[in-house]
Amino acid sequence: MNPKLVESSVEEATLEYLAELGYSTAFAPEISPGGASPEREFHGDVIFPERLRNALSRLNPDIPREALEEAFLKVTRLSSPSLYDTNHAFHYWLVNGVPVEYFREDRTICGDQVRLFDFDNSSNNDFLAVNQFTVIEAGRNRRADVVVFVNGLPLAVIELKNPGDENATTHGAFNQL
Repeated sequence: MNPKLVESSVEEATLEYLAELGYSTAFAPEISPGGASPEREFHGDVIFPERLRNALSRLNPDIPREALEEAFLKVTRLSSPSLYDTNHAFHYWLVNGVPVEYFREDRTICGDQVRLFDFDNSSNNDFLAVNQFTVIEAGRNRRADVVVFVNGLPLAVIELKNPGDENATTHGAFNQL
C-alpha cells in the first residue's frame, strides 16, 4: 500500500479540482452550528438558507419579496406522503422553477415561476463544495466527504475511499452514508 495515497489526499484533490472549476470551498465544521461562520442553524439542516435566499433574489429580480419567500418555504419544507412524489416535485422545481402567485400593483393576481438556478449564465449561480459535511437526524450521525451545493441547495454527495485500500468498496461507501 502506498503510504502517500490516503483518503484525505483524494479529498483535497477533489476540492482542488472543484475550485479549478469555479467552486468556492469550505470546511464544514467552520460553517456548521458552533463553527466560526455558521451557515446553518442545526446539524439536521441540509440547505444553506441565506445562500438560497440570496440566489432567489438575484435570479428573480422582478418577483416581489413575499413571492420569493413563498418559493423559499416551498423548497425548504417540501414533503409528501411518498418519497417518489417529493423527489418528482423537487426535480420539477429545479428544472422549471417554483410556482408562485402574487398581486400586481393593479391588484390582479399573477402566476409566475421562481427560478432556483440560472441555466443560461452559470456565473449567476453560487457554487460551493463542502468537505466533512455532517448531518445529524434522529440520533444518526452521517458525515459525507464532499457535498456539492448550488445556490445553497445540496445537489451531489461525494463519498471517497482510500484508493490504496484493497478492502474499500462502493458498497462500503454507500453503507457509510
